[in-house]
Amino acid sequence: MPSTKTALIVGASRGLGLGLVTELKSRGWEVVGTVRDEAGARRVEAAGVRAERADIADSASIAALSGRLADAAFDLVFVNAGIKGAAHQDPAQATASEIAELFAINSVAPVAIARAFLGRMREGSGVIAFMSSDLGSITRTTDGYIPLYRASKAALNSLIRSFAAELGGRRVTVLAIHPGWVRTDMGGQHAPVGIAESVNGVVNVLETRAGTLRPGFVDYTGRELAW
Repeated sequence: MPSTKTALIVGASRGLGLGLVTELKSRGWEVVGTVRDEAGARRVEAAGVRAERADIADSASIAALSGRLADAAFDLVFVNAGIKGAAHQDPAQATASEIAELFAINSVAPVAIARAFLGRMREGSGVIAFMSSDLGSITRTTDGYIPLYRASKAALNSLIRSFAAELGGRRVTVLAIHPGWVRTDMGGQHAPVGIAESVNGVVNVLETRAGTLRPGFVDYTGRELAW
């Protein structure tokens, strides 16, 4: 078994994604981070991490990424992708194109990416993780806050569970991760959790759960969440 662990972080140009590549790099991981533009590439490379261009909404772009990384074997593939979607968040007002974009990026694309890289995972110890949210928990839904975003994360969670159930004989651990309410562009500056605290906890969870082959929906402290 190689002494250096290798990770692919999809969506690494800023916020939690950039925090993850930085945290993993500090722990001695070899990391590849995907970005959409030159500015993102500069930020990732400044962290000492290899940057690769990819657009998660474009299947041809993901296929090209997979081809460029054809010789790699990963201990971790983490899909950190998401948009908030329509500002008003009212299902009655959102256009069909707004809804389609939200669910395509937040729900469908992450699992499509995981499928594309499943064959590159380290057997037994490999982890495929998805950046989810506790807002995607149907059990925990008690208010009407940002319903479209919430529904897209609930759909992601459902697809993650289906993906984990369809692994067959592949020995890979599949996780949906809630990073906490974090001070990012999406989370806002009043969020109680900083990026460094969140990603430190997330990587602890990933390293602890590696090799367990036990799928789950967990937060950055390792607490199990209701789907």
